[in-house]
Amino acid sequence: MGLETKPLSTLHEKSSYDVADFPVPTGREEEWRFTPLSRLKGLHNGTAAVTGGVVVDVEAAPEVRVETVGRDDARLGKAYTPADRVSAQAYSSFEKATVVTVPKMTAASRPTVITLRGSGAGAAAYGHILVSVEPMAEAVLVLDHRGSAVYADNVEFDVAEGGTLKVVSLQDWDDDAVHVSHHHARLGKDATFRSFVVTLGGDLVRLSPSVSYTAPGGDADLTGLYFVDEGQHLEHRLLVDHSVPNCRSNVTYKGALQGDGAHAVWIGDVIIRAEAEGTDTYELNRNLILTDGARADSVPNLEILTGEVAGAGHASASGRLDDEHIFYLQARGIPFDEARRLVIHGFFAQLLEKIEVPEIRERVLSAVEAELAR
Repeated sequence: MGLETKPLSTLHEKSSYDVADFPVPTGREEEWRFTPLSRLKGLHNGTAAVTGGVVVDVEAAPEVRVETVGRDDARLGKAYTPADRVSAQAYSSFEKATVVTVPKMTAASRPTVITLRGSGAGAAAYGHILVSVEPMAEAVLVLDHRGSAVYADNVEFDVAEGGTLKVVSLQDWDDDAVHVSHHHARLGKDATFRSFVVTLGGDLVRLSPSVSYTAPGGDADLTGLYFVDEGQHLEHRLLVDHSVPNCRSNVTYKGALQGDGAHAVWIGDVIIRAEAEGTDTYELNRNLILTDGARADSVPNLEILTGEVAGAGHASASGRLDDEHIFYLQARGIPFDEARRLVIHGFFAQLLEKIEVPEIRERVLSAVEAELAR
């Protein structure tokens, strides 16, 4: 399988399973200009040889089938073709993959939790996960990243006709971890995909969620929450590719930043191709900058090639805490620190309510509290 070029001028014009089809990034390319390449520990140029591991532990719902397979398994790589060099490197370098299958017309009785735990600082590893939701099936999946590693992986979500998949991906790495990942959802007819990404830990995390549609009626909702501390680089690059009629997508990402050198990057690309009439899409990014020295880059892109859309829009804003909100609370006897905490909680509140796994919701809330206490 060689290089594929899409007939469209976007940041995602190439895809290939072969690392050699992608030049080594220099940092001047549009898709890499925000990423500090020196902190990738060789994931981008082929020098990150496998020296460690990320242990994958699956606690599956009883209705779900879980397999560990070799890279020659024919099911792998069908839903997604790598779109950058690190993704291609991860695809060509993993040894074992985890395959989760939700059988046809089955509703999983509880979430399936995949815990990925890094084995040590600086230890490089590559991985692959495939989640296959068969027709009319329903499941909730949690991806829980912990420990320390230099890790690149691809995750395929293949949701067949009438299927529903809800995913919570928690990046709760140790402070020295480096993680570059691509999550891709391929949606069949009338399929539903709900993604909630929470990124808190790690030295550098670059996560690229994407969605494609194979038939009308697909519905994708991508939500994200991130909290960036001093020196951290947390980057989220999203792509929703509307290539068939009458599909929907909604993207909402919010982040808070504090500390010198805290850097958040959010890139939101939505493509509505000429054949995708009746598309309904919206994307939103908000960044709350809590201290001097923090930086947020937010770039929404909306490319529309048909006039027959149900709705299309985007919005982006980054700013400080609202002094009027703080003053309002202080005027009612609430101390400054508590007023600040309440305003930040309000900023994230609607997003937190969308996490359907109570234990994860409480864990994220506790993590945000801990960030505010620093």
